[in-house]
Amino acid sequence: MEKKTPLYEKHLEAGGKIVPFAGYLLPVQYPSGVIAEHNAVRSACGMFDVSHMGEILLSGPDAVKNLNLLLTNDYTEMYDGQARYSPMCNENGGVVDDLIVYKIRDEHYFIVVNAANKAKDFAWMTSHQTGDARFEDISERIVQIALQGPKAQGILERLTDASQIPTAYYSAIFEAKVSDIPCIISRTGYTGEDGFEFYCDAAQGSALWDLLLAAGKEDGLIPCGLGARDTLRLEAAMPLYGHEMDDTVSPLETGLGIFVKMKKENFIGKSALEAKGTPAIRRVGLKVVKRGIIREHCDIYIGEQKIGHTTSGTHAPYLGYPVAMALIERDAAVPGTIVEAEVRGRRIEAEIVKLPFYKRETK
Repeated sequence: MEKKTPLYEKHLEAGGKIVPFAGYLLPVQYPSGVIAEHNAVRSACGMFDVSHMGEILLSGPDAVKNLNLLLTNDYTEMYDGQARYSPMCNENGGVVDDLIVYKIRDEHYFIVVNAANKAKDFAWMTSHQTGDARFEDISERIVQIALQGPKAQGILERLTDASQIPTAYYSAIFEAKVSDIPCIISRTGYTGEDGFEFYCDAAQGSALWDLLLAAGKEDGLIPCGLGARDTLRLEAAMPLYGHEMDDTVSPLETGLGIFVKMKKENFIGKSALEAKGTPAIRRVGLKVVKRGIIREHCDIYIGEQKIGHTTSGTHAPYLGYPVAMALIERDAAVPGTIVEAEVRGRRIEAEIVKLPFYKRETK
């Protein structure tokens, strides 16, 4: 039976279309529709309930040792409030999950994991725990709200002092307040836009949701659902666990090599990645040349040679044309190459393009 986030009633009040997702009942869209929600985030601001995500605390003298063993990235040097993304590999080099780690202070870390994987991730972490360290799953006590778009900072500035707003991307302030609500304010997101993610006590989630909506009303802030969250991350070419990576696909194969520090002494999966050598497949972008939409799980061909398959695909609302991501043979992954996707028995032409499809302009 699916759970409800503490914001469930807010979604019903706003006319959200509720669907089951990752064990929760969540809004896939609101009456404005996915396209309007998507474009609001690109041009103004949108707000998401992401309370289904998982949150884990790690503490103890051996906390960093555990992070460096479990994760492919290097957590040896971080400043208080810094966030760092990483895949977490199994012994075969496949991906258990991808996640974000924040340093609260020395020996204390805050880990955010994907919703569908949080029980699996916590079990993996605790089963590989070493030395003097403790993992604690606090997911049920936390509401997470994402405020995303070019007007996000202006909206937040109406509710808190500038000293409470993190300035660096992938950083957070842990003892912040939005109005009088204590929360973590993180400058992160999953949309390709500037924005913030807020973590607060579940009992105060509804109040925080209402505060943000009211503060952003004049800027066109609207609530957004799972549909827009997916189209936004796809336009920005952000990988999604279970699509661009899984237990059988390595982070090197899906283009996350920058987050894999092979010079570290060791991490789970390192020896398997070394044994595999240069990846034989690569993640690429596809832009449909003529008509048609390519979804996930479509075989990709050059002529009659199958070279791979799609992992995500849809019409990109802001760009105005269909796109997809695919894992294909490395030698074929040349931008400008025309390929064909087999969609329900017919071939759709697409061009291999560099990722991301969309990248916001930075000041």
